Amino acid sequence: MSDQDDDVQKYALWAVALVVLLVLAGVIGLAASRVLHVPRAVGSAATAGATATPAAAAATPAVERIYFEVGQDSLPADATDVLNRVAEAIRSTGGSVLISGFHDASGDAAANAELAKRRAQRVQHALEANGVTAEHLQLSKPALTTGDGDPQAARRVELRLQ
Repeated sequence: MSDQDDDVQKYALWAVALVVLLVLAGVIGLAASRVLHVPRAVGSAATAGATATPAAAAATPAVERIYFEVGQDSLPADATDVLNRVAEAIRSTGGSVLISGFHDASGDAAANAELAKRRAQRVQHALEANGVTAEHLQLSKPALTTGDGDPQAARRVELRLQ
């Protein structure tokens, strides 16, 4: 009976080891996909292996964000990459982009809304300078950020590809 118990223990140990390896592989794969993730609608046909279609891109709109400094409406230095990706996606799909400025509830609400509007307009003008025609750009009314999340989230402009 001792040999049978040893065999059962070996199989159980191998089964546990296999489960641990599968879970570990899944965690590593998930982490790698998050690091290397490019939103579907933003990836051009050249970078997506020509598998993305305009209809598929429109079905799942991608959202890009540009974060601004406190009280500022000038484009931050890191906005260039986001603007280039969005402009390329619009040119390759023929879609449009909804540009939304956000602000928080602190301070003067009218001044905050105006600042959010100016930020969105800066993004709009930068996309136009990057070759995106006005017919592909839509500005939405400035939106109030709710909740107690990251204060930087209130100083953003979102670009939603449609």
